[in-house]
Amino acid sequence: MLKGFFEVPTPNNEPVRDYAPGSPERDSLRKAIAEARGKVVDIPMRIGSEEVRTEKKLPLNPPHDHQHLLGHFHEGDASHVEQAIQAALGAKPAWENMQWEQRAAIFLKAAELLAGPYRDKVNAATMLGQSKNAFQAEIDSACELIDFLRFNVKYMSEIYSQQPPENSPGVWNRVEQRPLEGFVLAITPFNFTAIAGNLPTAPAMMGNTVVWKPAFTQIYAANVLMEVFKVAGLPDGVINLIFVDGPVAGEVVFGHPDFAGVHFTGSTGVFQTIWKTIGENISTYKTYPRIVGETGGKDFVIAHKSADPKEVATALSRGAFEYQGQKCSAASRAYLPSNLWEQVKTFLLDDLSSMKMGGTEDFGNFINAVIDEKAFEKITSYIEEAREAPNVEILAGGTYDKAKGYFIAPTVILVKDPMYKTMQEEIFGPVLTVYVYHAEHFEEALELVDQTSPYALTGAVFSRDRYATELATHKLRHAAGNFYINDKPTGAVVGQQPFGGSRASGTNDKAGSMINLLRWVSPRTIKETFSPAKDYRYPFLREEK
Repeated sequence: MLKGFFEVPTPNNEPVRDYAPGSPERDSLRKAIAEARGKVVDIPMRIGSEEVRTEKKLPLNPPHDHQHLLGHFHEGDASHVEQAIQAALGAKPAWENMQWEQRAAIFLKAAELLAGPYRDKVNAATMLGQSKNAFQAEIDSACELIDFLRFNVKYMSEIYSQQPPENSPGVWNRVEQRPLEGFVLAITPFNFTAIAGNLPTAPAMMGNTVVWKPAFTQIYAANVLMEVFKVAGLPDGVINLIFVDGPVAGEVVFGHPDFAGVHFTGSTGVFQTIWKTIGENISTYKTYPRIVGETGGKDFVIAHKSADPKEVATALSRGAFEYQGQKCSAASRAYLPSNLWEQVKTFLLDDLSSMKMGGTEDFGNFINAVIDEKAFEKITSYIEEAREAPNVEILAGGTYDKAKGYFIAPTVILVKDPMYKTMQEEIFGPVLTVYVYHAEHFEEALELVDQTSPYALTGAVFSRDRYATELATHKLRHAAGNFYINDKPTGAVVGQQPFGGSRASGTNDKAGSMINLLRWVSPRTIKETFSPAKDYRYPFLREEK
């Protein structure tokens, strides 16, 4: 594409609705929730033009009301993975040769559908299937995904517009951004519907075709997204939605010669296994696969002695406990100075005492359920171990109940050992561990933050002393891919804070930026000469007269 052709305006972030009492959006969303709860859906896989059903049907239940049946999905096997690969490869020639503006239009229409007629439906599905409250669902499944789609179209246009700045006389140089040669696997997590939508659409936007394997606990909302993509005009086979176990998918995909890349969000352990498997099979592939992943986090908040105690407490209340701490970016460890600790503790405990916990249908509940029984058992095991450990105190929460839903009260643990396991290991639940350091030892505390965890996803510093802020920014430059100053470490906004971390937290390819989209193309440089040489001899070879 030539620079300036088909200029795409920079989009604005989708406005977030607040669902305040008496608002029309609150009433509309409640109706969508009631409608969804009032029926049992049957969810097939979507492979090519087919809706694929199997004999193995598995239930979908709200985590906060696990006796209620939302529907069933059809689990596939290795044959369905192979079928999806063939559908993706079959759709690829027409899709990659489609003009980029036509591909862009499909995803821009999908964004409009999510912003309008499908907004309540996708939010309700996320609230029921993943136990997110109304506001958390709104900023995720509606606004963030809309932003991903719109901003990625803008970034795509900028990538195609980048051409060599100089041409020699009689020569035309240009760059073609080709889709990858083969198919892309998208593996998406339970916790963000926006991530589930972005991981398959980002490669597809750049002309690739995709096999999409969502987490089973996100299928209820993933089905709505697939409906949106189809209504928007996405051709059959471009994105193929399959419901299979990870190892089943991996055995087929990572042994296939046409495997071209993986777009992953999930656990560090699974991602490392994927990377190792790809390495072992590297001679199998036609091209070197692109490996893009965002994995775990042990995200921190550190406060300087000059910080505002109320601001710190609010950041911890929101950063640690929104969506039950089931965010890759959730605050999980806090380093607080001794001079502020008592004030921060008072404010934090006051916040926790006012938080209501229950189902997402009640808009007064700030805390909902964790995703499933496996997560419930893992999180509560950390709480029980802390309860028995010496020099460890549970300051708040520590209670839980799975009789109706997988509910765990927001829990604050105070430790004297900064290397205690809940300061180091990813828990992925509503558990915050606090270490109080001597107020005059800020630099030593920064070193602890940097060295305690293998992860480097998000982190925050609170300080009203600019020298302290500068020191933290420098000392922690490798400790977080998204670093926040006087703000909680969650809530990255597409177009403002591209998201991703390094170390054990992933490849830092920044979802919601041009950086990520560049991973799904392979550039070809083209030089065209209009007056080709007709003599091999250069001037220096000519005879002197």
